Amino acid sequence: MSESVYVGMCREMGTPQQVTSRRDIGDMMELLDKQKYDVVRLMRSGSYKEGFRLLERGSDIDTMIWPTDHLVMWDFSQSEYYNIHGQTLILSDSSESPPGFTLLWLPLESAGQGVILSCVEINGKLYISSSKHRENTHIAVPFHPDDTIHGPCSSGTDGPLEYDHAHCFVSDFWPPSATSWIDRCYSWPPPHVVNDIVRNGCHVVAIGHKLGNHEEIEWRISFSQAEYKLVYSMNHTQFLTYGLVKLFLKEIINNGPRTEDKLLCSYHMKTAVFWAIQQNTLPHWCPQNFLVGFWICLKLLLKWVYEGICPNFFIPKNNMFLGKIYGHAQTSLFRRLYGLYEKGIALLLHSPSIRSSIIDVLCNPRLTVCTNEHTLISEAEFDVELFGEINSSNTLYPFDLQSCIYYLHAIEQLIDLPLSHYHVVSLQKHTSSMFQCIAFILHNMYTVTGVNKQMYVADKISCHLLKLTAKFGCVSDMLYLAMYYYKTLRYREALSVIERTKVKLAQPYLMYNERVDRERYNDAVGGQSWSKKRLAVAGDIRFNNEICYISELLPEQQSSIQNRKPLLDLPPFVLLHMLEFLCSRHVNIMIAQTALDNLQVLVHHDQGWLDISWEIPGICQQMAGNLQAALYSYQQSLGQYPFHKIQTATTKRIQDLHF
Repeated sequence: MSESVYVGMCREMGTPQQVTSRRDIGDMMELLDKQKYDVVRLMRSGSYKEGFRLLERGSDIDTMIWPTDHLVMWDFSQSEYYNIHGQTLILSDSSESPPGFTLLWLPLESAGQGVILSCVEINGKLYISSSKHRENTHIAVPFHPDDTIHGPCSSGTDGPLEYDHAHCFVSDFWPPSATSWIDRCYSWPPPHVVNDIVRNGCHVVAIGHKLGNHEEIEWRISFSQAEYKLVYSMNHTQFLTYGLVKLFLKEIINNGPRTEDKLLCSYHMKTAVFWAIQQNTLPHWCPQNFLVGFWICLKLLLKWVYEGICPNFFIPKNNMFLGKIYGHAQTSLFRRLYGLYEKGIALLLHSPSIRSSIIDVLCNPRLTVCTNEHTLISEAEFDVELFGEINSSNTLYPFDLQSCIYYLHAIEQLIDLPLSHYHVVSLQKHTSSMFQCIAFILHNMYTVTGVNKQMYVADKISCHLLKLTAKFGCVSDMLYLAMYYYKTLRYREALSVIERTKVKLAQPYLMYNERVDRERYNDAVGGQSWSKKRLAVAGDIRFNNEICYISELLPEQQSSIQNRKPLLDLPPFVLLHMLEFLCSRHVNIMIAQTALDNLQVLVHHDQGWLDISWEIPGICQQMAGNLQAALYSYQQSLGQYPFHKIQTATTKRIQDLHF
């Protein structure tokens, strides 16, 4: 039974190889960002960072953001490690706060203008107010106009994704209130993980304790950085146990419609798993003991609810149930949990995600289950996710040369590090993105300001970089070179590139997003290096909306910028036919009409296109003088999910048609 559920969870949560690749690709992005930003730092946290991909079940994307020149100290002696003239030092004062919380005292001589706006004065001292800081950062740095404040975060949605952004402060030192945690780590995590966690300190986030004396100005000590490192140090059985208790919470405990019944949260589940592993109640966390591990976590959770005490993993005196789970609500929750406990492992039949794994064993007790990860997922399935991860994480599209140089320098430094296969293939994609950005930035710069010689040199560099883009990127990245040739009026060269790209995109084994003939893909590139596999992969063509690639799409880029969308993703098949139409108009009008016909057929007969996919045939039809068809395409674009936020441009194009 345990092994069957373990296999079901591998399929649901990911095999060891999948989880490792997700983490490596995400970490590579953070390493590059770390090199670029010197004023603020960003760190992903939460379940997405940990390696889960359960967006439809609430696995959202959490980001912590903090200024690098504001540092929290736990006592004055730590100030000797800093340049007090170049940094704002903040002193923690937890003397009047509940365990796990603190006040932040800002000495007057180090107060910066920005943080002063979030301060309140108490007994002649300036304290940074958590509530004011939340309000000020939410107003000053909104990620989206519809964002709302939820706890310490600005929360919102971007398409199907839910996100939380928490503006916080960092401490380079481990908090004194968590020193007991170091002494407990004799069995787990390993010493090198403990040392790494302690050496990197912690954060404070802008939320106070509801029962504290200073709720509006208190800050919570956050161990998000330590927590993802703990999750990374788990073996795969422990990781899947963590995933199973998350599903248990989402699909069984909190499955009802009433918000007041949802007293437990994912953080309580994570804490239970941490304690269960560290207390060594299960000596061997392996697939054969998978359900035993889950049962240990459930019993620990039951004990905590009965006692009304959930000890924070790092600061046990911080009871995370305090003010939340008590009285009638506590009694009711305990009865519900105990009722589930009495059902035994059959309680998991209430989880849609793993019910089938249990039923398979109940119906066939002699069923032999293989836990070898290579039998759980095919090579093509793994590659679909891998290249999808790389494309979704690849948001490095700067619009100025200085930023590009920063990133290229960072890439150069990272190349010398010991890198995994996933790091390398991810880094190659980021390099490809830098090259194409530089190529178009150079052209745009020297077209406006350059003399002939400068334009000639810039053109040579741009062409060379775009050929490297195609070399390090995937098949569809050849279209950047075709766009550049079109932009520089070299229509025949562009059409030559388009023809070569068309042949490659027509291969029966091509992988695009999740679309792939797995059998043909495995036959064509199975077992080969990632460099070879890139030749069988196509991805969306990504525009930085601050860079002009082709003038025909400038209105869409400007509309997208106005709605806080920095990037525009174009399906390669749609863009290919658009470029063929644009170039052929200057070479052969018959080929141009054929390209337009092919574009119309593509968009009309394929499903799942977004707003931009219908916008492009509309633009081409309008240029060809077919205004009725253009109007239909624009109306279809407005009817799609507004992923790229181009409605302003679409509406303006419709108005132009009427005049």
